[in-house]
Amino acid sequence: MYKLTHLKEIEAETIYILREVAAQFEKAVVLFSGGKDSIVLTHLAYKAFYPAKIPFPLLHIDTGHNFLETIAYRDAMVERLGATLIVGSVQQSIDTGRVKEETGYNASRNKLQTVTLLDAIEQYKFDAAIGGARRDEEKARAKERVFSFRDEFGQWNPKNQRPELWNIYNGKKNIGEHFRVFPISNWTEMDVWQYVLQENIEMPSIYFTHEREVFFRDGQWLAVAPCMKLKPTEIAEVKHVRCRTIGDISCTGLTLSEAHTLEDIIEEIAATRVTERGSRADDKRSDTAMEDRKKSGYF
Repeated sequence: MYKLTHLKEIEAETIYILREVAAQFEKAVVLFSGGKDSIVLTHLAYKAFYPAKIPFPLLHIDTGHNFLETIAYRDAMVERLGATLIVGSVQQSIDTGRVKEETGYNASRNKLQTVTLLDAIEQYKFDAAIGGARRDEEKARAKERVFSFRDEFGQWNPKNQRPELWNIYNGKKNIGEHFRVFPISNWTEMDVWQYVLQENIEMPSIYFTHEREVFFRDGQWLAVAPCMKLKPTEIAEVKHVRCRTIGDISCTGLTLSEAHTLEDIIEEIAATRVTERGSRADDKRSDTAMEDRKKSGYF
């Protein structure tokens, strides 16, 4: 008797959810950050509708402070898959006065992405935005449904979400409302990397150990970049590091590592006691930083 492995089970669940999105919504989009979760999600969307092309465009909210490797990977992947890419620019939101750029040593554009994202959803009339968030990442994300309802202002109310029994998903909405859909909610970081290994998915080079100029601040290593302002007491030095999670350079902590292969990464994750979001500076601004951003319309 044929028995599904754990990875095959969660793959099948995700493909089912993606097909439900295609069936229930008129204009859905995949939120693509260039990180491992959005890469795996895009790969699963490719498998779900093969041999047809992915029926959803990809939306990347570009902070203007991205790792160059992430942008190069994004463009190469879009060309390889023949996918449609839409780019929302945080810099444009700043230039048009939609948001005000932060200043100071800890300034980040990560929070500013919310307005750019909501503007893009409104401009293109998307009724579902498919994201790669997982429940194991952070306590606010653990509250999410797979079909996560957003009101006409793009805001999330964790107390106003619909029950999801027996994998029955309710996409009913009113004009102006939309859903965020999280097909890999039940995956873990280990699941993602084991699946990447199983499927032989190419990943951005910064997920593997490399030499980079970094500096130490508030208990974590950050990348030296033109957008990063060092304090007088901070010293730039070259270290062997890699990313566990990828976002805006200003808030993406780097891990000291010697993981050069996928097998090395899996072994490293199995031994660590620090969550991947533990290396994100934006999550440390307050105890409810993620939940506050999600309520205002963040990813």
